[in-house]
Amino acid sequence: MRMMKKFFVLLALPVLLAGCGSSITNLTPSRLPRNSDGTYRIEAAWRTRENAVISESITPSVMVGTEFYAMRPEQVVSGRWEAFVPVPPSEDLLHYRFKFDFARDAVAAPQQPDSKLTQVYTLQITDKAPGQ
Repeated sequence: MRMMKKFFVLLALPVLLAGCGSSITNLTPSRLPRNSDGTYRIEAAWRTRENAVISESITPSVMVGTEFYAMRPEQVVSGRWEAFVPVPPSEDLLHYRFKFDFARDAVAAPQQPDSKLTQVYTLQITDKAPGQ
């Protein structure tokens, strides 16, 4: 009987863990044509299954070196965020990361600050439109 209980706990563990976790997905193409105003739309999707995350507290940004560019929610699709990041005309590459700051409910305190930081992504600015 004890072995059966242990077996049940081991089977239930993946199901319990599957309900947890947050992810940030980069939705920005890896290449964009150079534009006249020098700003480029950087976009990400935020998904979470964590009930403890307080959705109103989410404040995402795009990190370029030591600079932060605030992201705003997209109007049409929920869970998607965008920022317009300047790239000087002399630059062909933009290296960036996403940082999502948020609060979560915790047992010890009503809200605990937390954040999630992505890997570095690269945007290549080209002098030609895609497909040319």
